[in-house]
Amino acid sequence: MAKLSDRAAGAVGSVGEYLAEQRRHAQLSLRQLSDLAGVSNPYLSQIERGLRKPSADVLQQLAKALRISAETLYVRAGILDPDDDAEGGRQGTGVVDAVLLDPALTERQKRVLLDVYTSFVRENTPEEPPAKKPTARKRSTD
Repeated sequence: MAKLSDRAAGAVGSVGEYLAEQRRHAQLSLRQLSDLAGVSNPYLSQIERGLRKPSADVLQQLAKALRISAETLYVRAGILDPDDDAEGGRQGTGVVDAVLLDPALTERQKRVLLDVYTSFVRENTPEEPPAKKPTARKRSTD
């Protein structure tokens, strides 16, 4: 199996290709995506062509603008190992990606589905017990 650093070396082009594919799928021009993500147009073009390796922050901005999972981009860029499960066994990002990438759904439908999904996950996630507040003790006046 290839080491993460070996995969990262060849992943720069693949993350750029993936970003370009996602941008086209979202029917956004390079300029529109750069505006949405707050990244310069020339820099985004260089990322898509595999000439630049974006930072995790830039990938997060692009993921948010494209409405895709940042973790997917991190794996493509070689920042995260695909064998690691950051969510402790929960594969929720697959659901999010599937909804966001479905061409049969409108943006509004995607947003509503993700809101419902998020509320179900939140409802089924066990809460941590509230921290006990220290109680003030009454001083006796005897």
